[in-house]
Amino acid sequence: MKRINLFSIMLLMLIPAQAVIAGATDDAQGINDRIAVIEGLAGPEAVHWDAEQEIWFVSNFNGDASGDANGFVSKVASDGEILEREFMTGSDQHPLHGPRGMRIAGERLWVADADGLHAFDRRSGKQLEFIDFSAFEPGFLNDVEIGPDGAIYLTDTGNARLFRIADGEITIVADEELASPPNGVVWDPVHEALVLAPWGGGLEFLGYRPSSGEFVDITTLPAGGNMDGLEPWQGGLLVASQHDQAIWYVRDGEAEILIQTPGRPADIGLDASGRRLAVPYIALDRVDLWELPDRS
Repeated sequence: MKRINLFSIMLLMLIPAQAVIAGATDDAQGINDRIAVIEGLAGPEAVHWDAEQEIWFVSNFNGDASGDANGFVSKVASDGEILEREFMTGSDQHPLHGPRGMRIAGERLWVADADGLHAFDRRSGKQLEFIDFSAFEPGFLNDVEIGPDGAIYLTDTGNARLFRIADGEITIVADEELASPPNGVVWDPVHEALVLAPWGGGLEFLGYRPSSGEFVDITTLPAGGNMDGLEPWQGGLLVASQHDQAIWYVRDGEAEILIQTPGRPADIGLDASGRRLAVPYIALDRVDLWELPDRS
């Protein structure tokens, strides 16, 4: 089993990046094109849109992501106003340590954390359930997605694994099959597969099809590295690349940088319109909102 050091992951996420990176196209957006800035956060790692409530959820490390019982999820208005900074914190028995990727299923917001998965009522913020992963000795549980089979899928970047959770049972569906440790995960309707973002120097995106259990090649970026969040968009994929501080758009083998970010982008979020993108930066304690161009 491939393992990467947890400290190395955190160090790359937390060191502020240089603001000027080569490789952006002339029409790529820059810092002056932001439509809103969400400040007052504490190590924001992921953003997820709630379409019914028209709000953003923002997960915050707020210190040591591996176990200081200090993390929280913020509730933020669509325009970037923080409605409740510490909206979800977990319970006394199972507090949030360093919340990461999030995904809504029904009335629940599933949140990945250092030692497992939390389920919160997305309207009240109350913790409803905790799934303990300590028996699997997780390296760095990272991102969450709901598959077409209704199961929950969770990446472990530290140990290069993909988990499946269904009917209370946890199984490992991928480890040695992965050429790069997976970071972000998202269901891509075009390829009918769960797409895994490669952490490290890998540029190849692998897909997993729950219906058959097979792995398929999705796409390859021409540059970048340390890929984090990704979202399906206009028939392709939006990808956050930390190495070159960029939001890439790739479709049908063509790739371009849409946004040159001022810091290392983490787990991005996209609103229901498909035009507003939220980009969190752990080291900058901030989330930026951008208006995406039309690429339909």
